[in-house]
Amino acid sequence: MSEDKEVLVEKVREIEKANHKEENVEAKNNTASILNEKRELSEPLSDEEAKRQMSNRSRRTFLIGGATALVGIFGWRWMSDERKNAILERTFRFNENLSQLTFDKNDLAPEFPRELASERVNGLIGLGEDFDVEAWRLQVVGLANPQKFPQFAEGMTFQGDDNAPRSLDTPPAPDVSVSGLLLTLDDIKSLPRIEMTTELKCIEGWSVICNWTGARFSDFAAKFSPPEFVRYVSLITPDRGYYVGWDMPSILHPQTILAYEMNGAPLKTEHGAPLRLVTTTKYGIKQIKRIGRIEFTNERPADYWAERGYDWYSGL
Repeated sequence: MSEDKEVLVEKVREIEKANHKEENVEAKNNTASILNEKRELSEPLSDEEAKRQMSNRSRRTFLIGGATALVGIFGWRWMSDERKNAILERTFRFNENLSQLTFDKNDLAPEFPRELASERVNGLIGLGEDFDVEAWRLQVVGLANPQKFPQFAEGMTFQGDDNAPRSLDTPPAPDVSVSGLLLTLDDIKSLPRIEMTTELKCIEGWSVICNWTGARFSDFAAKFSPPEFVRYVSLITPDRGYYVGWDMPSILHPQTILAYEMNGAPLKTEHGAPLRLVTTTKYGIKQIKRIGRIEFTNERPADYWAERGYDWYSGL
């Protein structure tokens, strides 16, 4: 049997040498060749010797990895909060820039059969109990020429610094008067109606498949005409308790919609009635419920969870 093993090993060596000599283009482009990794058969080892070498390598890798982890943990704990925040901010910006470079408006998330749709209640910030659905109107500001629409209104009020990042203990700014549009839900429903059954993903790690009906935000923007080359969109609840900032490419994605129905029925209060944002491009923290105001702006808008340490972009 030992002679047969020796013959087999020699045969393997011959095959390996032949493969190296006749290496094709595909093999030359694999990672091992590109990184100049050594690929060769070792001398024959006994089972005991092979186990011993594997054990030594595993132990050495574990010790090196453990020591590296400890250095990282203690180094992080010794850092000042300002230094930590600066590192996180740079990391978030890097992730955002990378996401924007690879973003493709034609890259669509999968859709699912309607019968798989369900629901889950999560995130009630900005959904005050004293809200009157019948009196709800959607403020839209920052448009190129709002005067041309019959829904044009002067003297609308909102907080002047809503779009400016602020610390959590900053008091509200005085109201200021602006001009824009006051839209009803019928105005949103007059836009092309679409339906999609997609997966809503939470930054906490869970997800749920939901069926949504509404209007594409891109159709909304096409009708009401924000300024050309505008960079951002700010969305805020009527009570100003919750607010999100969006980049224009993401919010114009064909699977980002202003939804007014969920699973075949009008939105419930806990799901953001009468109008909420739904998307496949970002986590749930960006999918604001009960939208009270939409503003197009070239200043990076404030964002509720970004001010609490989360990623402003929050892209999937």
